[in-house]
Amino acid sequence: MDLLMIPGPVQLHERIIRAMARQMIGHRTKEFSEIMDYCIKMLKECFGTKHDVFIISGSGTAGMEAAIASFSKVKRITCIDNGKFGDRFVRIAQRYTEVDALRFEWGSSIDLDAVEKSLANGSEAVAFVHNETSTGILNPAKEIAKIAKKYDALVIMDGITSVGGDEVRMDEWGIDVAVVGSQKCLGAPPGLSAVAVNERAWEFYNERCPFYLDLMAYKKKSKDLQTPYTPAVPLFFALHEALKIIEEEGLENRIRRHRTFAKAVREWALSLGLELFPKLNEYSRYSNTVTAIKMPNGITDKELRGTLKSEYKILISGGQEHLKGKIFRIGTMGNITKRDVLATLAGLEDVLRRKEIIGESALDVAMDILDEI
Repeated sequence: MDLLMIPGPVQLHERIIRAMARQMIGHRTKEFSEIMDYCIKMLKECFGTKHDVFIISGSGTAGMEAAIASFSKVKRITCIDNGKFGDRFVRIAQRYTEVDALRFEWGSSIDLDAVEKSLANGSEAVAFVHNETSTGILNPAKEIAKIAKKYDALVIMDGITSVGGDEVRMDEWGIDVAVVGSQKCLGAPPGLSAVAVNERAWEFYNERCPFYLDLMAYKKKSKDLQTPYTPAVPLFFALHEALKIIEEEGLENRIRRHRTFAKAVREWALSLGLELFPKLNEYSRYSNTVTAIKMPNGITDKELRGTLKSEYKILISGGQEHLKGKIFRIGTMGNITKRDVLATLAGLEDVLRRKEIIGESALDVAMDILDEI
């Protein structure tokens, strides 16, 4: 069985696996409502909101589409694309309204002046990805929301790979709608997404959104702590247990752990002379849940990731679309441990040393940082 060190799906804690194996319950029972109540309470903490949270039986993309479609009563929306998932927001939004797609080179930072110009030219909403795992960059959510508020624009944020693993303060930052996926920093299996919605967002509600992804239906059932349609009950069992683990660890401690793991990977890479992929400006940051590294000369993607998988049973990610073969990505999210991080870096060092890409080890650099937690 492979050790998953990819940006989702993540390794499952044994408690979560056992939780999914329990007997089925009725989804209209008090028992299910109690599970729902706890999940919503904990998700609100992870989102940094006091407002509604709706859980959808569907992947993070379902949450993205629910967020866009349910609040698409706008003449035009600005969608920011500096990676694969920003591009996905563009593709989703184009089905519902006019889109001003602000496209930046994948891995480069967002130009906030371009965002402001787009909003000043009449966009009534903006959608962006907080943590772009395809390129390993953390986009400036707070600054984007601040600009949007100058133009009274709706703010929709993909927090699929940041909520539960990095700082997200939806209410404080002025985010109106935010999305998370179960299989990322929350540490649960794939198949659920959650959408957090404040009261202002309903001013943009479009009743002609897809039936299953109509967040008004979820809102109406939320007073009874129910979902409008049959939920994936075993995945709710898993999410319930995953959120218990987060509560036990403490959200601040969990965020610190994610940041420390990512820092250890980054500093290890830099110490070996490897080059990080994202291009930062004064507002953007390196992702704290996945590290994207340029593929060094002298080795192919197949040789690096293939050997790591075949010999060490460790799975890391490559680049997507036009970045295939040009970068590799190490996920540091969910319930992984120091041992998992060190095993991954040690395996990579062995592969790189055999190809004469590196000489000395940098594991001591990573270990010094990991000792911080």
